[in-house]
Amino acid sequence: MGSFYAEFARPAAAAHGAFTATLTTLCASTARPFSGVVDVVAKQEKGRALRRMSGVVLGLALSGSALAGVDGNATLTSDYVWRGSSQTMEDPTVQAGVKLSSESGWYASVWGSGVSFEPDAGARSEFDIVAGWSGALAPDWALDVNLTHYLYPSTDVDLDWTELNSTLTWQERYWVSVGVSDDALASGRTGTYAQLGARLPLSEQWRIEGAVGQYWLDSAYADDYLHGQLSAIWKVHGPWELRLTAHDTDRAAKRLFGSNAGSRVEFAIQTTF
Repeated sequence: MGSFYAEFARPAAAAHGAFTATLTTLCASTARPFSGVVDVVAKQEKGRALRRMSGVVLGLALSGSALAGVDGNATLTSDYVWRGSSQTMEDPTVQAGVKLSSESGWYASVWGSGVSFEPDAGARSEFDIVAGWSGALAPDWALDVNLTHYLYPSTDVDLDWTELNSTLTWQERYWVSVGVSDDALASGRTGTYAQLGARLPLSEQWRIEGAVGQYWLDSAYADDYLHGQLSAIWKVHGPWELRLTAHDTDRAAKRLFGSNAGSRVEFAIQTTF
């Protein structure tokens, strides 16, 4: 584990600390809509156990692996839309992330955003902590498998939950993603999410991306729902891009998320570094 600490854990800890301090000052507010059904004490213990487990697994996987690179991203968006539903009540927010990867394909990342929900359970930000592997399976085919922990610090109730995700990509243009959790949306029930997507380059500066997703929720108070999105992306200069995205959902999503679902348009400025 000595080589893992020197090559991965030490820079990861430094990057995570700086990232968290910066993003916390920028982000604003709140919580998932399923907090009323959460057993707080049990879920806190489960969340801590999952975080310890993912840390141990990642440490073992990266032990002895050379650090291949550190990548970052930042976005200013008019609305944080996740799987068809606004996470900021249609307000703008700042988002940022950092990813550390090894030459063997293992990686760890943290991404954060401001959030805002009703009822307000006290959260002021969301952090997605990810550990996974990505690499080529064959010519034109690539696979990404990861464990994602959705973390909401300083909440009145435990809103954290964890999901296992996988994405299969063909020719870097078409993809299918599946996510499964036994605690979907911190509800204590299972949920399965699937998405089909494609990107179409129009020129060196322009491309179009689209996706359709279905969320199956095993809950007495939540319906399965369908959503779709279509984006036009303009590469302005270097790593800077402008993105305009149209989102829509079916009626089931509107019953579940109210005015945070349905048709909406999102505008974002994004960059990588």
